[in-house]
Order: sequence, then structure tokens, then C-alpha cells
Amino acid sequence: MSDAWRGHLAMLAFSGLIAGSFAMGSLAAPHIAPAAMNAMRFSMAAVVLGIWTCLRIGVTRRDVEAPWRYLLLGGLLSCYFVLMFEALKTAPAVSLSAVFTLSPILSGIAGYLLLRQVMTPRMGAALAVGAAGALWVIFRADLHTLLQFRMGAGEALFFWGCTAHAIYTPLVRRLNRGQSATVMSFGTIAAAALIMTGLGAQDLAAMAWGEVPLIVWITLAYITVFATALTIVLLQYASLKLPSAKVMAYTYLLPTWVIGWQAALSQPLPPALVLVGVALTITALVMLLKNEEAPAR
Repeated sequence: MSDAWRGHLAMLAFSGLIAGSFAMGSLAAPHIAPAAMNAMRFSMAAVVLGIWTCLRIGVTRRDVEAPWRYLLLGGLLSCYFVLMFEALKTAPAVSLSAVFTLSPILSGIAGYLLLRQVMTPRMGAALAVGAAGALWVIFRADLHTLLQFRMGAGEALFFWGCTAHAIYTPLVRRLNRGQSATVMSFGTIAAAALIMTGLGAQDLAAMAWGEVPLIVWITLAYITVFATALTIVLLQYASLKLPSAKVMAYTYLLPTWVIGWQAALSQPLPPALVLVGVALTITALVMLLKNEEAPAR
């Protein structure tokens, strides 16, 4: 199996695991402040991944050189999460999901500026098809609701969060100095944990942890191990194997994966017409499997 195919499989797993955090997170959200949740998830993920890295791979002196790289990557991740939750105060989640469909395009631009990765016509067409499919699923096949979308203050704020997330993907490859994806991920998560803990210190202190319901701990366990530690390793691995736009294109699968998770958790499902959008996103990903790299300019 080629490195490119491994990158695609990594991102397929990434999108499914991230979608699970949305489905489970909606059950825990009423019981814990977002800042406290993010501080906990990154701190716990740093511990889990740190233990795994030290026991199975080891950390060399070269790995800890230029720690500013990890702070920069962790800062971009933190920026995305902070701006997302700030945006949710004034904008509905469906609108932010629509804004997020711009991420692969933004990542393609960042990939060109940072790495001179060139987007082929096939890739551009695939991103357009994938975005259309994702929007169709996000808006539940309701064209009227889609046409009513407006870019407000919250949506504009989240756009900058998406920009930070888009820059993160090519920057992983740019800043890598031979470190494995696991080591690089540990440094990034540890830096993000420091930042998020500082930002969420007040909410962490205010939480009555003894009264937190079981669903919060179950959700924290899932997002710590699978939706943070493992997914960041998968994302960093894929970022070293695939063009940035292709990596971020797998986010188009998130709405489809969420539907699957909703079915698994016996939650209400969208109308059958939404399957048209699912078909479009799958078509887009099949298109992305070809023409793996365009020549750099």
C-alpha cells in the first residue's frame, strides 16, 4: 500500500472519530462549560499520548529542539476551538457548519503559500462537489434554508478560526524536522493543553466535579483518546503524505458520519433526500483518490 493510500485511510478514520465527538458531545454539552471541556480533553490527551510516546517510541533531544514549533501548532488548534465556541454564542451551529466547508479551499491556498502545493483541476472539481454535498446534508436537503444563509458576526469570527485550522495542516509538514507523527502530535497537544488550561482555568475551578453526570465522563474518555489524541496523530500523519486540500477535504464527510452516529445512538434521522448529499461527498472523495500530486511551481 502506498503512502498516499495510507494517508487517505488515516483521514477516513479521522473523520469518523471526529463525527463521534459531535454526536456524544451534544449529550454532554448541557452539563459542562465548553472551556472546561476543552481544557480537560487536551490535558488528558497530552497525558495519554505522552505515556504512549515515551513507552513505545521515545523522545530524543532532537524532538524537543525548537519548541516554538509545537507552541505555534498548538496555538492554531486552540485558536480554532476558542473562536468556534465564541462564534456559537451568536451564530447557530448549522451556519458555522456551512462556513466550515470553506476549510479545504483555505487549506489549499495555505498549502500553496507554504509548500507550493498546486491544486489540479480534478482536485478543484472534487472540492466543489464535496462542498455541495456537505452543504446539502448540513441544511437537511432544504434549499430554502440554504438560500437564507447570511454571514453574520459569529460566522465571520468562525471564518478566522477555520483559517487557523486550514493553516495548521500544511504547517505540520513545513515544521516537521524528521519527527514521527506521534511525537509531533504529543508536542502539539501538550502546547494546546497549556493554552486551553490557561483560558479555561476559571471554568475548571467553578465546576462541581463530584456532581458531574456519568455521560460527561464517558464523553471525556472518548474525545480524549479517540477524538483528540488519536485524531491529531492521524491528521499529522496524513498531512505528511497528502496535499493539504485533500487532507481537509475529508471534513466533508463529517455530516455523513454524524448521521451514522445518530443512527447508532438511536437519535432522530434527517429526511431520505439528504442521501443525495451523502452520494456527492463520496463521489468527491473518489475523485480525490486520483492524481495524487500536482507538480509544484
